Amino acid sequence: MAKAGGNKSIAYLAALSFFMFSSAVSASPSVRGAGDSRISAENIQSRLTEALESVMRGGEDAGAKHLETIEAHIWQTYQALPKNDLGRLPPKGVRYLVHNYFAREHGWVIKGLEPLGHQDANVSAVHDLSVLQDKAPALVESLLEARRADHGLSLSDMVAMVAALERLILDESLTTLEAAYRLNLFTPEEPLSEHDLHSVLQSYLLLFKQGQKADLVDGARHRQWKNLVANRGGQRWKLIVDFESDAVNNYAFANNHKSNPFEESSYSFKDASSIIESMAHSYGKWQNQECHDMKEELMSMDPDGSGRVPLPRFYTPSATDVYKFTEGVEYLKQVGAYDASAAGGPRVRIANYMLGPSNCIASSTYYSICCISECESLLNQLEANVKAPAASPSHILELVRHMSSSTVDSHRELPDVLVGKLQSIADHHDGDVPLHGRLFSQWMHHAFPNECPYPQIMEDVTALDPRAWTGSKAEASQEERAKIAAQAVDDVLSQNESDVASLADNVAAGLLWSDDDQEVGKASVPELQWTEEEVLHAHDGSSLKLGTQKGGLFGSLMRWAFQGALLFSLLRVLFNWQDSLCGGSSKKKAKCEDYELPF
Repeated sequence: MAKAGGNKSIAYLAALSFFMFSSAVSASPSVRGAGDSRISAENIQSRLTEALESVMRGGEDAGAKHLETIEAHIWQTYQALPKNDLGRLPPKGVRYLVHNYFAREHGWVIKGLEPLGHQDANVSAVHDLSVLQDKAPALVESLLEARRADHGLSLSDMVAMVAALERLILDESLTTLEAAYRLNLFTPEEPLSEHDLHSVLQSYLLLFKQGQKADLVDGARHRQWKNLVANRGGQRWKLIVDFESDAVNNYAFANNHKSNPFEESSYSFKDASSIIESMAHSYGKWQNQECHDMKEELMSMDPDGSGRVPLPRFYTPSATDVYKFTEGVEYLKQVGAYDASAAGGPRVRIANYMLGPSNCIASSTYYSICCISECESLLNQLEANVKAPAASPSHILELVRHMSSSTVDSHRELPDVLVGKLQSIADHHDGDVPLHGRLFSQWMHHAFPNECPYPQIMEDVTALDPRAWTGSKAEASQEERAKIAAQAVDDVLSQNESDVASLADNVAAGLLWSDDDQEVGKASVPELQWTEEEVLHAHDGSSLKLGTQKGGLFGSLMRWAFQGALLFSLLRVLFNWQDSLCGGSSKKKAKCEDYELPF
């Protein structure tokens, strides 16, 4: 097993050197670059090889260690994404998969790969990432050249790409680690005792949580601040200590065979770097428990189980509330969390709020750590079962009925209105439902209202970038929040528990059912926010208004007619060719038997 894994790792590392040019070699001796220049496929190969070597140099062991893990995490999504004519991922599919992997596995939102806001225009690509522009310009140039070859990326290419990108991002942590050494009066060259290592790692976590605002120079000030946090931090400080202590213990256990049991443990800078890397990988999932707690708090404010909190209640703290929500209405609107369509006044969409940039707790130069989307995991379950970019409505319904989340039980009957909406999506896409489109995201929001965000079309996608809301830009003033809280409607906030429980029993997939319904599993007239605009996130050039496609049958007939005419023309050519071959001399007629058409 170890030998096979090693060979596979070598193949992965070689893959990025060769992606997007191999079929160009067989199809053409060269590919077009910008303008009139022509770039040879061999030149692309050489440049990609050099670029990859420069990226992985110094971190090859750490990168190779995760290659098989990366493949295990991305192959199901890869096989479910639309491919180009060569069976490879086009640029939008590459962007989708890279964002999906880092957001789902680490809670990382990489700067330049923020959520698209369900727009189709001006979408950034992987080669636009600042981490690549800054640290691997040769790789960026090679990616651009390969993109112009219109070749796409294979699964091995994607594994290598993700590993290289992860390596570049993790290398940034070494700068912060070196600062943590200096701030505690150590140098990276000297070994640390276990006690001193804990002190350095605690400093690292504090600096990391501060992001770009961290002071990496003033050691006396840092130590004073760290002591203050330790003495007053309470449970939060305990969590930091527990997290880094677990990382040290895990590292010591994994490397126990290398240590001398008769000597006191000491740790080199390389040891500390390995521990930091493991912490970086697990930090997002570790801190996500706070996101779960916040979600539970918001759900307790939801009077009907629709996945939405009345805005006055959102701003009204109580004696038992752990969290204080201060984001302003303008912020809520821009990130898609503000729902003005609800009867009884505006509400806050829980899923959209949870994934908003104000809940990103740490930010570095190249990425932020945010709440992990539960919806991405649900979609990955569908991708694993469908194994294609689209599926029939009946297949999706059968799968979703048996899916569960932290708030939705499996083996449920979906209301008729959701069944109908899924069919309407399929009707506009030749009978199948694309998994990676805005309309299906909208459907998933109503099927899992507390997990899947409503796919609002963003006017300005930079609103989803945590950098756009630094300081208190996202917050409303205390006076504004008090004014809105005072407008609370008594009959919304004073529902007793039995009424809420009764209503919740009639809520399925985020829909409000009528109290007059007597048949379980049947919905009457639900409150369902729905728009018909579609954006296919992983397809290049596929934004369309589905409401304008009611002539879909006519379009299909025209396509069939065109294909029939093309086939007829081809048959005429074949028959004419046979006649010319078989006519004339007896010698030609004899030869004709060898070329007789099968029809």
